[in-house]
Amino acid sequence: MRAVITVIGKDAVGILAKVSTVCAGYNANVIEVTQSVIEDLFAMIMLVDISKINVDFADMADALSKKGDEEWGLKVLVMHEDIFNCMHHI
Repeated sequence: MRAVITVIGKDAVGILAKVSTVCAGYNANVIEVTQSVIEDLFAMIMLVDISKINVDFADMADALSKKGDEEWGLKVLVMHEDIFNCMHHI
């Protein structure tokens, strides 16, 4: 099982490290990352293996979103791969 994590906000040092550290704390393995900085805007998409996470997926998703909003000043969205695929299936 995998999840897609998107992060958008003002560029700052350590965004990838912050998000990946939280993922590691839940035993979610980052498989692939793509990021882009346009002027001072940061955008990142992560593909994460969640097959061995140590909490409920919804709890992990909520924690990342909350940290993004309250601590990092970023919009963080975590979506299960099944939902992502259904949204993009024609």
